[in-house]
Amino acid sequence: MAKVKKQPRPKAETPKGFRDYFGAEVAQRKAMLDEISAVYELYGFDALESSAVETVEALGKFLPDVDRPNEGVFAWQEDEADWLALRYDLTAPLARVFAQHRNDLPTPYRRFAMGPVWRNEKPGPGRFRQFYQCDADTVGSGSVAADAEICAMLADVLERVGIPRGDYLVRVNNRKVLNGVLEVMGLADDPRRDDVLRTIDKFDKVGERGVRELLTVGRTDASGAEIDGVGLSESQAAPVLAFLTAKQENVEDTLARLRDAVGDSAIGQDGISELRQIAGLLDAQGYGSDRIEIDPSVVRGLGYYTGPVYEAELTFEIKDEKGRPRQFGSVAGGGRYDDLVKRFTGQAVPATGVSIGVDRLLAALHAKGRMSKDTVGPVIVTVMDRDRMADYQAMVGELRAEGIRAEVYLGNPKNFGNQLKYADKRNAPVAVIAGSDEFDKGVLQIKDLVLGAKIAETATHEEWKEQPAQFEIKRGDLVAEIRKILEA
Repeated sequence: MAKVKKQPRPKAETPKGFRDYFGAEVAQRKAMLDEISAVYELYGFDALESSAVETVEALGKFLPDVDRPNEGVFAWQEDEADWLALRYDLTAPLARVFAQHRNDLPTPYRRFAMGPVWRNEKPGPGRFRQFYQCDADTVGSGSVAADAEICAMLADVLERVGIPRGDYLVRVNNRKVLNGVLEVMGLADDPRRDDVLRTIDKFDKVGERGVRELLTVGRTDASGAEIDGVGLSESQAAPVLAFLTAKQENVEDTLARLRDAVGDSAIGQDGISELRQIAGLLDAQGYGSDRIEIDPSVVRGLGYYTGPVYEAELTFEIKDEKGRPRQFGSVAGGGRYDDLVKRFTGQAVPATGVSIGVDRLLAALHAKGRMSKDTVGPVIVTVMDRDRMADYQAMVGELRAEGIRAEVYLGNPKNFGNQLKYADKRNAPVAVIAGSDEFDKGVLQIKDLVLGAKIAETATHEEWKEQPAQFEIKRGDLVAEIRKILEA
């Protein structure tokens, strides 16, 4: 009889492009989401939790830089007709929700949403296929006051989560101005238009000279590869360069340069007018150029946005993996997208919103040293006598009733040293110790683990033996003494 082949054990590993999040990371993300939610709610936005799965048809072809609707997403066929996919952002589901429930929702509809999204893209360092987004959108208002409000709210969010003024900038531009530049260039309907747009999007990476070369004759990149140019003349490329480099010290000078770049283009002039209104509305609320500025170099979602666009950039320096200084970069972005709901209704519905990369924000705070990688663990009640388990559970019950996180050690209590090692791994601030002697006397031993760790770093052997971090208390003083240590 042939030997039955054993089924190989599955590999214990996360799929490529995904990762696991543990206690401290989950707790810190939740705390950040709570802070962001508080700001969104302060501005009058309501929470929405939509389905993580949408039809591919509903998602449409709005995934940036992707031509086919089910490329770039995790999709599967439900039956012979319908394809479903995990959502790749929180905006496409919003368009479907508003179109579906528009008769029951207020207009404008102000909503915020938070949750994971999935991208079927090539993963890389710090680039995962599942990540968290935190969005706020206003659907049904064409007023630029809605755009200005999103920018102000974005600045408030950054400060609320621990990014002080001077360490961030919200930069604002308008796609209508760019469309005006293309019109002046005679490229509004030119087949080279998309090549020009892709080149403009590289401005942050290659600078003014690089864009000029790519628009005209081409350039040699850092690796030595030859990149073909779009083939424009120097005079044709001039309006694009004037647009990208129009930023000046004050708003009026920047707008004047933009007026020169768009010439007589009506849509370009309309975009400049909207930027002036946004700047005025923000100034009236006290948001100066140290927090929010007009910057023509901001170009987002080339086939997606229809009006004002904005991006939040962290301006402080961090070190890359090779120890070289670099700016942290963008952590949020958004803009006006007036054509998205129209796909469902056939009628134009104005909308504007922002998406915050929560994982990027957390990484920034860690890189700046403003957030510890650890969170405070629970108070650990150690077990010296298995027969007194009810007494140990009574202790944690008292602590929990007063809002103090606590647990009884539930491993093998035979080796007390292992219990303290467990407390250390849990990052516990305090250990409670009680054996039969302590119970008979009505006392407890309290070990301040944070103080003990500090003493261990600098104390002499004699000082360490004195155990100043461990002391005796009355059983009835448990909650008060633990609270005193935690507050300290």
